Amino acid sequence: MKNYKKILCVFLFSPFLIFAQEKVKDTVPVKLERAAFEGAWIIDNPTNVLYSKNTMEIQMAHRFGTFNGGTNDLIGIWAPSNIRIGVSYAVHDRVTLGFGTTKFDRLQDFNWKVALLRQTRGNEMPVSVSYYGNFAIDASGKENFVNDQDRYSFFHQVIIAKRFTPGFSMQIAPSISHYNKVKQSSIPTGVPSEYFTYNRNDKFAIALSARLKVSPQTAIIVDYSQPFTHHLFPENGRFYPKPGIGLGAEFRTSSHVFQLIIGNYNGIVPQKNYMFNNHDFFAGDILIGFNITRLYNF
Repeated sequence: MKNYKKILCVFLFSPFLIFAQEKVKDTVPVKLERAAFEGAWIIDNPTNVLYSKNTMEIQMAHRFGTFNGGTNDLIGIWAPSNIRIGVSYAVHDRVTLGFGTTKFDRLQDFNWKVALLRQTRGNEMPVSVSYYGNFAIDASGKENFVNDQDRYSFFHQVIIAKRFTPGFSMQIAPSISHYNKVKQSSIPTGVPSEYFTYNRNDKFAIALSARLKVSPQTAIIVDYSQPFTHHLFPENGRFYPKPGIGLGAEFRTSSHVFQLIIGNYNGIVPQKNYMFNNHDFFAGDILIGFNITRLYNF
């Protein structure tokens, strides 16, 4: 347990140690590289993008039901869907603060993003490194919780991104999700105990995302999220959480970014996806979704 706590502390504080190492030469002007991505999110994960000071972003994310969820729901469009509406504000060129509300579990998330290192055109700094975190409150009925703190969950992610060419960018993002309280399931009948592990409060994961421009306003985007550390065997006989796979097309204007996607994540809030996703992309648990953002400059 002591070693585990040490690893957790190193993971959470390492971005700030990296930030302390960034150097800017006084004698030679350093030009920053253009942003690796168009928006602050790529499908189900945040990107390294931070907007200039006093920029406000309105966000809307929508996920329909799965294709195989019913017999009369029009590939999930008529099925119960999840939606999140959020707003973020750049209080500094390197710091953005935000809030969002999500339909499933009535999650209220307070989030922040900090630019630690920024890629430069002269390759003095070859990558951008950002930190994203949030604190979410489950606002569903009090009968679901023994203590108020059982409602709380947290998410921390370090985003390492690079704009390789004007048309191609990638990022890799390790993360940790934490829930103060998680539900435990009994071992299903006939399942050997060695194939079952209880759900723990923390989940390590890593995400890999990429964007390829096919025209000045259009790009193909992909997002893969792989959780680690443990699996729970729920009553439906599947191990989870399942990895997240997302594919989509992105369209942008001067103030809008629109992403039309197919994938298997429907939690929208990152820790919900990483901890509890039981949709298997290759078993047909695929859904349609979209992300829309609108920028306002003050």
